[in-house]
Amino acid sequence: MSGSASAREIIDGWRAQGHVQRVGDDDVFVIDAAATGEASAPPLLVIHGFPTSSVDFSLVLPALRAERRVVLLDLPGYGLSAKPDRAYSLYGQADVVEAVVAELGIDEVDLLTHDMGDSVGGELLARGLDGTLGFAVRRRVLSNGSIYLDMAHLTAGQQLLSSLPDEKLPEGVGADVDGLVRALVDTMAPEGSPASAPDPEHVRAEAELIALEDGNRLLPRIIRYLDERRRFEQRFTGAIERHPAPLTIVWGDLDPIAIWEMTDQLVERRPDAARTRLEGVGHYPMVEAPEAFAAAVLAGL
Repeated sequence: MSGSASAREIIDGWRAQGHVQRVGDDDVFVIDAAATGEASAPPLLVIHGFPTSSVDFSLVLPALRAERRVVLLDLPGYGLSAKPDRAYSLYGQADVVEAVVAELGIDEVDLLTHDMGDSVGGELLARGLDGTLGFAVRRRVLSNGSIYLDMAHLTAGQQLLSSLPDEKLPEGVGADVDGLVRALVDTMAPEGSPASAPDPEHVRAEAELIALEDGNRLLPRIIRYLDERRRFEQRFTGAIERHPAPLTIVWGDLDPIAIWEMTDQLVERRPDAARTRLEGVGHYPMVEAPEAFAAAVLAGL
């Protein structure tokens, strides 16, 4: 994906790389990208965050797949996957990830997660500790997400969505694409930070995929993961802390939501974890600083 591509070209190009997999009652968009060179490691499983989708990683996929197979998916309710009007659960999203991995015949992965994906990944790790996960996790990289929710600085928009009933918004209600773009930009490093240079068309592509199929009206439903994260933090974050797979933390240090100090607490509880501080980068390091992010992830793997 080049920086000169339009949002529509980015979306169409991303769609063309994937396929739709039926999981239960849902159509799930999956990209199964073969290594472009000789594969020398297990496949890399990538789990995106709220409210965006796997397209977050389109700028870093070429680097990530140089020596390994990479699997990405849009969780139900997100991106190019089905967006049914129903209650959503981190447990259900973890079930979907397991089903996709099983369908692809993968029995071992490295794991890369971001934002809400950290929580979905935490549930997968918890299942691994329980002995019920259908595949092994060899190594893992964790990036900006509210793993300690009591430390998170939720945006005004997140707080508003969380305060609404767990219902789809009425027709015509909800942020438009321009509003979603502004909301995403507000989570990134302040304009002028030399380390953060998000491509405006890429950010717009993220916003258009949020709004696709009235997904913007679904935001009060899919944000309910915060309630589960708070209620079951000991399970999700506890597994992140305890799972024996080597852990690398790659974090934008100007994240206004999942603040850098979260990583201090994680390192205190998991002192063998490696940590890369992406200085001057906000909540979306794979979009703001794709080269630095990809290099840090690959070093961790």
